[in-house]
Amino acid sequence: MCGIVGYIGNKDAISVLIDGLKSLEYRGYDSSGISILDGDSNISTYKSAGKLNNLEEQLKTSNVPTSTIGIAHTRWATHGEPTQNNAHPHSGSESNVFVVHNGIVENFSELRNEIENSGSDLNSDTDSETIPHLIESYLSQSNNLETTLTKSYFFLSNCNLFKCFFP
Repeated sequence: MCGIVGYIGNKDAISVLIDGLKSLEYRGYDSSGISILDGDSNISTYKSAGKLNNLEEQLKTSNVPTSTIGIAHTRWATHGEPTQNNAHPHSGSESNVFVVHNGIVENFSELRNEIENSGSDLNSDTDSETIPHLIESYLSQSNNLETTLTKSYFFLSNCNLFKCFFP
């Protein structure tokens, strides 16, 4: 079962997010990932297949910016193999929407075809990656974030929960 953690505060986001993911390890998972927003409004994403300690090792060897905002996810594969590429968070083509998702997007095949036919590339085999692409599409039609998220949510069939952020 997937686990989702989000954080906005004054503490180091990476530490809070990793601790949150550790508290969800009992649920089972096959990959994990984190996206953080730094003080310059840049988003950095780190993903790893396997156990959470693989992600922790990646973070130790990366030049991770300081952040107090982020989202994190542990994934139990339902679409696509348990790989780094299929781990969450996912972003859209413009890399201005980052999403973690719990559940199954039942109409993902339809969405995937629309996205690919529009000329956008999908980088994973997951249903979840369609969500940030859909949000970006609606966001390009309207700068109203509330309207965009509402339209996106209602277009997704049987989508349980997603968290997202924008730089």
